Amino acid sequence: MKIAVFETEQWEQEACLRLAPRHSISCTSAALTATTARDHVDAEILSPFVYSKLDATVLAQFPSLQLVATRSTGYDHIDLNYCKAHRVTVCNVPDYGDSTVAEHAFALLLGLARHLPASVERTLHGQFSQSGLRGFELRGKTIGVIGVGRIGRRVIEIALGFGMAVIAVDQHPDHEISQRLGFSYVSLSEALSRSDIITLHLPATSQTTNLISDAEFALMKPHAVLINTARGSVVNVEAMVRALDRGKLGAAGLDVLPNEPALRDEAEIFRTDTAASNPDLAALVANHALFRFPNVLVTPHNAYNTTEAVKRIVETTLENIEAFAQGAPRNVIWQP
Repeated sequence: MKIAVFETEQWEQEACLRLAPRHSISCTSAALTATTARDHVDAEILSPFVYSKLDATVLAQFPSLQLVATRSTGYDHIDLNYCKAHRVTVCNVPDYGDSTVAEHAFALLLGLARHLPASVERTLHGQFSQSGLRGFELRGKTIGVIGVGRIGRRVIEIALGFGMAVIAVDQHPDHEISQRLGFSYVSLSEALSRSDIITLHLPATSQTTNLISDAEFALMKPHAVLINTARGSVVNVEAMVRALDRGKLGAAGLDVLPNEPALRDEAEIFRTDTAASNPDLAALVANHALFRFPNVLVTPHNAYNTTEAVKRIVETTLENIEAFAQGAPRNVIWQP
C-alpha cells in the first residue's frame, strides 16, 4: 500500500522504513496541509501527528485514501464526518503517554508551587535573594482531577503519593477504581469550589469546548492553580486572562493553548490554504497576554515528549498500519 507519513524526525523516518519491503512509503518533516498534500495525492494511508490539519479540503485530495493512522491519542485534528462519509478507517495510539503526560502535569505544578522559573532566572544573574520565592507544599492540598481516563488515573496515583486529597470528575465514574485508589467522585462545580489544584485530562469534543470559562473560574478558590495538559479548547483562554487579572485564579500551568498552529507560525493566519480555518484573533491575543503573567507557566505542547513515549507512538502506529493492511484494524476510532 502507498503510505505517506508527516511531521517525522529522522529517527522516525528510519523506523518507518521497516514497512518498505511490503509497502511504498514516503516520509516528510512537514505537516499535512492543503499545500503539502499535493505531493502525496496517491496515498492510501496517511499518518499525521497533531499539528497536521486533516479537514475535508485536505482529505479530498486523496481519492484512494483508506486509513488515517494518527500518531496521537487525540483525533480532533481529523474530520471524522468526512472519513465516515468516504469510508476511511481512523485509528490512534490510545495509551502511549499515561505516565509521560501525568508527570508533566506535576512538573508544571511543582514549577509553580516553588517558583522554579523565577528562581532559576534569578540565580543565572548572580542573584540569590529568596524574596518573593516562598512556595507551598502539595501535601495536604486538595486536587481536583477532571477526567479519569488513563492519564487521569496516573495523576491520581502520583497525587496520592504526594499526600494530597483527591476528588475527581468523570462522566462515567468507576467506583471500583475510586475505592481501590482512595478518592471520591464529585460534580464539576464541587470540584472547582473545593480544589486547591485543578488538573484537566479531557479530550477535545463539542461537550468539552470552553468547559472552564467565566462561571467556572468564579467558583474556584482565589489561590487555586489550574493545570491543563489536555487540549487548549477545554479552557476559554479569554476568561482565564480575566480570572488572572482579577486575582480569581492563583496560577496556571499550561502545555496546551487554543490556536496553537497560529502561535507557532503567525504568518499561517494569512495563508490562503489556512484562511478557511478562521483563527480566533481574540483568543490569540489572550494567549499572548498569558505569557506576561508571572504566575503562568507555559510549555510548548511538550507533555507527551519523552524518549519512551515517542518510541511507543511509532511502534504502535506501525502495528496499526500492518494490522489494517492484513484486514484486522486495531485501535480503531471509526471504521466502515
